[in-house]
Amino acid sequence: MPHDCVPLADDLREFITSTRWTYAKTMPLWPHEYIVRDRVDEGLFVRLVEHIRAHGYEGRFYSKPITYYDADGMVYWTMGAPVEETVIVNRCREDATFEYRLEHGTLPR
Repeated sequence: MPHDCVPLADDLREFITSTRWTYAKTMPLWPHEYIVRDRVDEGLFVRLVEHIRAHGYEGRFYSKPITYYDADGMVYWTMGAPVEETVIVNRCREDATFEYRLEHGTLPR
């Protein structure tokens, strides 16, 4: 689901492509990856969170509203805590989002 948005700055694009993302193995029905704030560059992590929040769009995961940001076929989000309390940034392929799967009839049972 394409969305018009402000592109990532070059250093943020480099950050998301060069950072090692962890597969969320505890949620196999919702395949996604994440990074943890204290394992990556603090300044770039905060800027990524701020960019998602400022330039993303409102979507949902079931009934929970989430701010999503699309970049290069991936969808990024946090769980909505204040920036200073946010410790995780998540991402998944566009076809693995709740709204895509709802629209295409591929939600897990």
